[in-house]
Amino acid sequence: MTSTQDLADPGSAAATVVPSHPAYVRVAEKRASQVQLRIADAITRFAGSMAFVYIHVVVFALWMLLAEAKPWPTLTLVVSLEAIFLSTFVMIGQNRQAAYQQAKADHDFVEQELELKTNTEITRAIHTLTTELHRRLVPEAEPGADPGGRTS
Repeated sequence: MTSTQDLADPGSAAATVVPSHPAYVRVAEKRASQVQLRIADAITRFAGSMAFVYIHVVVFALWMLLAEAKPWPTLTLVVSLEAIFLSTFVMIGQNRQAAYQQAKADHDFVEQELELKTNTEITRAIHTLTTELHRRLVPEAEPGADPGGRTS
């Protein structure tokens, strides 16, 4: 798996390539390593396409017109079974998306914690340097002296 992803039609010459989130790449590589998940992803991708819709329109129309004199009982059974399987694949797709989102959230949390720690260290260093600079440039006031420079 590459670390880039096409946002436009992969076949088009104007496909824009952007870097993928590191967590997305890790989850995608894990999914690609398992045959059953690759099959489920392929079915889910196809079931969510317009080609799937067109094929079903044609098959069901032919079934109703040519296959049986009374197509409704058998067709109802087939469509019900298909709906069961398709809903399962929809849930698989939702689980895949949830895994991507969780991996991204975990990665982003770790990165934000690291950035917060780094910013805190930088802020402390700036404070230390500012305090030292102030100590060297601003003369200390004598005890009992007026802040305006007058003595009491």
